Amino acid sequence: MKYRMSKLAATTALITGLCSPAWAQVEVEWWDFLAGGDGVRMKALISQFNEEHPDIQIEGTTLEWGLPFYTKVRTSVAVGEGPDIMTYHLSRLPLALEEDVLSPISDADMETAGLSKDDFFEASITAASTDDGQLMAVPFDIHAVVVHYNRTALEGTEWLDDDGNLTNINSIEDMTNLLTWAKEQGFSDPLSFQSEGGGGTWRMFYTLFSQQGGEILTDGEVLAGDNMDKAVKSIQTLADWRAAGLIPEQAAYEASVALFSGKKSVLHINGVWEVPTFKDQTEDGSLGFEWFANEVPQMMDMPATWADSHAFAIPNDPEMTQEKRDAVLTVIGWMQEHSLAWAGAGHIPAYKPTVDSEEYAALQPNATYVSLADNAAFDPRSKIAGVASPIYDAVDNLIAPAVHGFLSAEDAAAQMKEQLQGLLD
Repeated sequence: MKYRMSKLAATTALITGLCSPAWAQVEVEWWDFLAGGDGVRMKALISQFNEEHPDIQIEGTTLEWGLPFYTKVRTSVAVGEGPDIMTYHLSRLPLALEEDVLSPISDADMETAGLSKDDFFEASITAASTDDGQLMAVPFDIHAVVVHYNRTALEGTEWLDDDGNLTNINSIEDMTNLLTWAKEQGFSDPLSFQSEGGGGTWRMFYTLFSQQGGEILTDGEVLAGDNMDKAVKSIQTLADWRAAGLIPEQAAYEASVALFSGKKSVLHINGVWEVPTFKDQTEDGSLGFEWFANEVPQMMDMPATWADSHAFAIPNDPEMTQEKRDAVLTVIGWMQEHSLAWAGAGHIPAYKPTVDSEEYAALQPNATYVSLADNAAFDPRSKIAGVASPIYDAVDNLIAPAVHGFLSAEDAAAQMKEQLQGLLD
C-alpha cells in the first residue's frame, strides 16, 4: 500500500490534538543530475508531487552530471550520508553492483509503488536488473539517438515518403548517397553529430556496431572473434564520411547542434533530449525550416540504436526506515504515472501505460520514433562501460582520432581491445 495518512486518521489526530494542523511529514532527500530542459521538467514534477502530497515532501538537489555525480554517490553511500532516492543511468548499473551502492527492489516494493515489471519495456527492465533477474532500479525512460532532419530540404526527393518520414536508407551506401547529394546542394556538413569525441562519437560508433550484431564483450573478452572486424567497419565508415566532407571535423556538442539549426547539415544524429530545442526554435520562428525526427535508419544487418535509461534508484542504506522506504516508493510510482510530462523532454517513457495512451500518440515526433524502444542497444554490461566510463576514454583517445584520420581504423580497434582488456584482467 502506498504511504499515505488517511483522511480519517488525520482528522482524528487533529481533533485529539495528537499532532499539529500540518501533520507529520516524511521528508525524502532526492539527488539528480538533470540540467537544462530535463532539469526544468523534473523540478516541475517534484513541485507538483509536493503540492499533492502534504504527507511526503521531496527535498531535491541537482548535482553535476557524469563522473562527479557518481563519485559523490559512491562516497556518500559508503559513509551513510547518501540521499533517499536518486536518478541513475542504467548503463552504470554494473559498476554500481561492484560498488554495492544500490538497494535491491523487490516485487513487494513494486507493489507498494503500484507497479509491476510488466509495466515496462523489456529492454529497460533487463538493463535495470542483475544477470539473475534481481531488479536494482526502476526505469523512467529510454533515451536514445534519433536522426533529426530538414524536411524542407528533402521535400520531393527519394528520401522522404508521403508522410514526411525518411525512407530508402537501407544501407551505408544509401546514407552516403543522401549525404553526397546534400553536399552538392550546399550543405557544408551534411550529417552533424558531436564528432570531437566523447558521447557523440561513442553513440554513432555503437549504433553502427550494434547494427552488425556486434558485442564489445563476449565471455570477458573484448572484441572477440569477428567483433574486431565489426568495430573496424564501424570506425572506417565514419572515417570515410569524414574524408569525403560528409561529417564535421571535430565538432563540439553545441557546434554540432548549431550546424543543423543553421542549415549547414541536412541530418543531425543526437539524443532525443534535443527534440525540445528544435521544437522551441520552430515555435519562435528561428529555425527557418520544417524539422522532424525518426529512428536512426537500419543501415546494416539489423535495426539497433544506442540507448540508455534514466532510472530511479534507492541507495543501499541499512538504516532506512520502512516508513521512509514506502514514501520513496510512493514517489517512484507517482513519477511513472505522470511520465507524459517527462516525454516532453523528448524521452520515451519506460512505463508502457504512458506510451500506450492517446495523449502520447498525439505527441510528435516522439510517437513516431517510439519504435526504437524495441531496438534499444544498451551499453555493454560491464564496469568498464556506461556514462563516464573507460569506454568513453577509449573513444576520446582512439576512435575519434581514427575518424579524423590520425590513426587507422584497424589500429584504433586493436588498441581499444588491448586497453579495455587490461582493465578487465
